[in-house]
Amino acid sequence: MYRRIHEALLQNPPIDDYDVFKEIKFHSFFESQQAIIALCTYLQELRKNIEDLDEKQLQREFFKLLQVSLWGNKCDLSISASEDNSQKVNSLELLDDLKHFILVDDMESIWSLLINIKKRRTPKEVTRIDIVLDNAGFELITDLVLADFLLSSKLVTEIHFHGKCIPWYVSDTTKHDFNWTIKQLQSANNRWMSKCGITWEGSIRKGVMVYHDHIFWTLPHEFCSMAQVATDLYTELQKSNLIIFKGDLNYRKLTGDRKWEFTVPFHQALNKFHPAPLCSLRTLKSDVQVGLKLGQGEQLVTSEPDWMITGKYGVVQFDMSL
Repeated sequence: MYRRIHEALLQNPPIDDYDVFKEIKFHSFFESQQAIIALCTYLQELRKNIEDLDEKQLQREFFKLLQVSLWGNKCDLSISASEDNSQKVNSLELLDDLKHFILVDDMESIWSLLINIKKRRTPKEVTRIDIVLDNAGFELITDLVLADFLLSSKLVTEIHFHGKCIPWYVSDTTKHDFNWTIKQLQSANNRWMSKCGITWEGSIRKGVMVYHDHIFWTLPHEFCSMAQVATDLYTELQKSNLIIFKGDLNYRKLTGDRKWEFTVPFHQALNKFHPAPLCSLRTLKSDVQVGLKLGQGEQLVTSEPDWMITGKYGVVQFDMSL
């Protein structure tokens, strides 16, 4: 459907590069201003003392911002039928209440990977994280804040973002959304929002933040076919030390959108897709889920029949093995 919308526009210059979802994405961004200010303020305060944090403190901040990025995925205009779904409250204050809604929590494993790479890294070595983006608006801000923390803490040296090359699922991030968001932050009348925008623009100029898009992300293929269908993209992802896949649709494509048993291991459902260590940050909005403990899914079915589609639950699911 989204490719058909794009096709119709391509055949009708001068609106061939028009994003029909632009206004509602912009609205969602502006309606989330208070939450964005809170997050940018927290990040700038954190950056002031980041070099003084010990390993345990760094780990705590990493877990916090990883969860903010996870729950930022609740803001999805395709699932809300484009109704207002902006983030109105400070997401950092909600983390304790939301923690028990994380059905699979592999944050410790992700942290172990990153801290061990940092300890072994020589001064000239690159540590690269790739983030396969989902929604623009507040969720994109949470992803940028997480990326900034990873760079500022020297856990990584490069962040590569992957977005959509055409408007997709209403609120998915395109290159225009990515650049527009940073420009909006730069020109904001809040000093910490502006500071974030200026910093991120500088990181892009230096090449430590890089944006990519590729047609594969808007094709119907599951990700296990990427090596054959989009060899160039698969080769690019192989350069990564960790790939973070955001959102529900990426999870569906990671797992082939099949009706797996809940206890099937995440690694098995990936069906040999493994360009690099990877994790999924996803709030559940469709009826596919793997990697649960025995009886966990059945218990949820009994207590909440629609638990898989409401966005109430989330997973931080990691796969290291090749």
